[in-house]
Amino acid sequence: MSARLHVCHVIHGLAPGGAEELLVELARVGPGRGLDVSFLSLMTPGASRVATEIRAAGAPLESLGLRTRWDPSALWRGPTVVAGLRPDVIHTHLKHADLVGAAAARRLNIPMVSTLHRIENVGSPVEKLKQWLGGQARVRTAARTITVSDAQRAWYLDAFAADPSVVVTVRNGIASPPPPHPAIRRAVREELGVADGELLAVMLAVMRPAKGHEQLLEAVQLVPNEAAVCLVMAGEGPLEPAVRDAASRSGCHVVLPGWVSDVDRLLSGADLIVHPSLADALPTALIHGLAAGIPAVATDVGGIPEIVTPDTGILVPPDDPGALARAISELARDPARRLTMGQAARRRFEREFSVETWVDHLSAVYREVLGR
Repeated sequence: MSARLHVCHVIHGLAPGGAEELLVELARVGPGRGLDVSFLSLMTPGASRVATEIRAAGAPLESLGLRTRWDPSALWRGPTVVAGLRPDVIHTHLKHADLVGAAAARRLNIPMVSTLHRIENVGSPVEKLKQWLGGQARVRTAARTITVSDAQRAWYLDAFAADPSVVVTVRNGIASPPPPHPAIRRAVREELGVADGELLAVMLAVMRPAKGHEQLLEAVQLVPNEAAVCLVMAGEGPLEPAVRDAASRSGCHVVLPGWVSDVDRLLSGADLIVHPSLADALPTALIHGLAAGIPAVATDVGGIPEIVTPDTGILVPPDDPGALARAISELARDPARRLTMGQAARRRFEREFSVETWVDHLSAVYREVLGR
């Protein structure tokens, strides 16, 4: 076996999202650290920006062209495509890919690693069945299951009969943004219509249930007028029409720019990042906040406390608009505290959440399962 490693990453699709964005980072940084990567998307990526950026990084990208994530033909077509890529390790992301990756791992006698990206407390019988199927694939086949936070690891070991010795926590990392520039900060705020003296709070999240958009819109209506706030809710998703309607009726300064490709630029104009999720394993948005050197107001759920510490932000109970409003108001009135928290946030990013640290930890997992 060569000193370099080749890992094939299998995922259900490449629409914009937290897990998908991380694969772009991996395609860009991995080869420079001895980790060659290829990708298999179960569904057709089409003109996806994520797919475009993966190809631009020079990584091979294949697709099964499925119409649905649960097309059973993937179980025999997927291993053939993976065989052609000739990886040392198969790395799966999300339960649909776990099933395909497990089939390929068994047929090709290649070790499989699986990363969990969500804490799923599903309710319907169909969703429970899907979760169980993905879990069985991981438990029976994965040489290692990677959880992105200790909170997620605890949830997973409680929900599945998995061997704790093969479940490891590897927290995600992102690329460091360019140094902040006052001219860019001014330009971003002007584009968004942020007035002088107005606090710019940013939420970055797919607009789907349990992300807390409704609670945050309630919260900004409770912020006192003297703590002037402009709220930017960046993202797309199934709840977008409802969020836009609620924002227009809120009477507050709320901007909805849709999906923002240059997150670093947006955050360079922000004063704080807000993440009111009701459940989350390790939200990448908050890691971007650390990297940007801005404080956070976030809910005390899942792996969020593993990102936001008392010196980098304020944690509040979930589903509590009043607590959100008080925390936002508190930081709006205290620029000195925001500055101190922002500096601590940047230091925390450099210690714990850089993309280089993440890639090196992944490489260590791969080498361990290969016995190198």
